[in-house]
Amino acid sequence: MTMKRICSGLVARAAKARTGWTSAGAALALAVGVLTFGADASAADSAFIPGDAASPPPTGARSLCAQYSWACAPKQAIHMSSDQEMKLVKQINRKVNASTRSVTDQSQYKTRELWALPTNRGGDCEDFALLKKRDLIRAGLDPSKLLIATVLDTRRNAHAVLVYRSSQGDLVLDNLTNRVKPWSSTRYLFLRMQNPQQPNGWVGVYTSS
Repeated sequence: MTMKRICSGLVARAAKARTGWTSAGAALALAVGVLTFGADASAADSAFIPGDAASPPPTGARSLCAQYSWACAPKQAIHMSSDQEMKLVKQINRKVNASTRSVTDQSQYKTRELWALPTNRGGDCEDFALLKKRDLIRAGLDPSKLLIATVLDTRRNAHAVLVYRSSQGDLVLDNLTNRVKPWSSTRYLFLRMQNPQQPNGWVGVYTSS
């Protein structure tokens, strides 16, 4: 089974709140053709993902801050150069992708959706994102620059990635590739993202790259 199949769910499932990453209304709208919303907006030309209004967290992330305080940590005082940050981002993205097996929540926990760090067996896409965020924070990267986002991938299947808010723009760390790409180059439809100002909250995005 490929990573893409493991970390993705059909839009129809999202409409039924299978993953909990989108509201039923939003997912239904996407299913009937609102995927062009982002294409009509100028946001795709921006280096940074445009956050919209506050949004409820994905179902699997509702207890994320209580479970992992670092996942919602505010800005910290440690400073490093942009080059140092980028080097760490690339190293940890590649390391986690190479060392973590892809395993569905259903296979591992007998449940459809559970956000957690990977176990010895592995994890699914949001688990990869969590591990990368934790390891980057431990390496000294400012946690306010590391934002988990939920998206629809190029086949419009549900997926999760880690966004690194660099000084030049938002870059995406993805378990489906070792390349660290600008968000606008992913061809993903971004749905929700941790709030850059308050990582314990989420913002709706609904913007196509």
